[in-house]
Amino acid sequence: MRSALFAIVLGALSGCGSVYIPTDVKTSGSDQAVHVVVLSAETVRAANAASSYAPRDLPSQFNETAGFGSGLREAGALPESPIDQQAAPPTVALSVPPETASGPYRIGVGDMLGLTTGATTIGAIDGSTGSVDRRQSYMVQDDGAITLPSVGRIPVQGKTVAEAEAEIFKQLVARQIDPSFSVEVSGFNSQRISVGGAVRTPALVPVTLAQPRLNEVLAQAGGLADADPEYSTIRLYRDGTLYQIPLQDYLGREDLQRLVLADGDSLFVDTSYELDRAQAYFEQQLQLADIQQRNRAQAIAELQTEIGIRRSELEESRSNFRDQLELDAVDRDYVYVIGEVDSPIRFALPFGQQASLADAMAEAGGIAPSTGDPSQIYVLRSDSNGMVTAWHLDGSNAVNYVLATQFDLRPDDVVFVAEQPITRWNRVVQQIVPSLISSGVAAASR
Repeated sequence: MRSALFAIVLGALSGCGSVYIPTDVKTSGSDQAVHVVVLSAETVRAANAASSYAPRDLPSQFNETAGFGSGLREAGALPESPIDQQAAPPTVALSVPPETASGPYRIGVGDMLGLTTGATTIGAIDGSTGSVDRRQSYMVQDDGAITLPSVGRIPVQGKTVAEAEAEIFKQLVARQIDPSFSVEVSGFNSQRISVGGAVRTPALVPVTLAQPRLNEVLAQAGGLADADPEYSTIRLYRDGTLYQIPLQDYLGREDLQRLVLADGDSLFVDTSYELDRAQAYFEQQLQLADIQQRNRAQAIAELQTEIGIRRSELEESRSNFRDQLELDAVDRDYVYVIGEVDSPIRFALPFGQQASLADAMAEAGGIAPSTGDPSQIYVLRSDSNGMVTAWHLDGSNAVNYVLATQFDLRPDDVVFVAEQPITRWNRVVQQIVPSLISSGVAAASR
């Protein structure tokens, strides 16, 4: 009986076209030299340092925003001041404006708010990548709000810097964005004081965080030009009322020099004491302000159109790139995960960052629980000399999987998981048993 059974098995084996040959990492019998290195904390550092790899970057359109426009157009130069000299009256009465209410600076339309944000916050707002803090300026538009990409419009007009910062903080938190930022007014454009007459540089002086003082505003206009203290007057036009400060009184009194001015004040240094001429200058300033307002509204409309076109271009470029990715028409770096894993795959290394052995294993679904041998995980890497290094991870100790999160993959690496010994035997049996059955049936039928 034993002889008959042996003959049947021998006949079945001889009838097989091939016998199951398991796949394994062998250090001999190959055209290439193989060097097996057991992964440890030291060998992981050595492997990462042995070969450098710069991950591929996403196209530049993924790091750009549509908010970089050409900016607002300028309203143009100020009209020239009257220059005809007139005879001065014997005396000019001092008329000082009432004190203005002090308070913090209130943000207005046209101001530029500078946001300094951390790398995580800016990446969440506009989709960019980086590792350093960035500073970006946003203009307060005609509805009193600024627009942050991925956040929306945030009203800031009439608020102090602290109140605006609190409002932006609330909006970022509501959208679960890291609120690591600071706010400052980077461009003061909403509040101005006009200065003309006998000054070296007639100008519109912006009102900033500090309260504007009369002597400071005159200094920003270049100071007085050829003004005779005996026959000159500083005229201040505020809310429809004209005030006068004789230059001799101004030079002799510190309280007049430190007079606090307000948004919308118009200063005219008059060397002729002609009120009609000063009044004409103020009317010119009102006309200029109206022109500037119309120009600003037109410039905002043009800027919004430009941003819309730019945003459409960026979206089209990004969509085209995604289509190319889907069609596999983009150069990528790949790692191949084979052997006893849940889903053997070609794993694409990510853009802009490193990928670890743990990333590739997770993408492949991990080790096949019924067939894979956790103690036999290898990363096969070939160098320019044909030497193949097999980095061996013993996953039978779960602690060693920490090493997998630290091991950086390189293009064309092969991640291989060997089969369990019992799996090899089962597969041999699966090949042999059908032949045994067929041979036994044949023998029984004789």
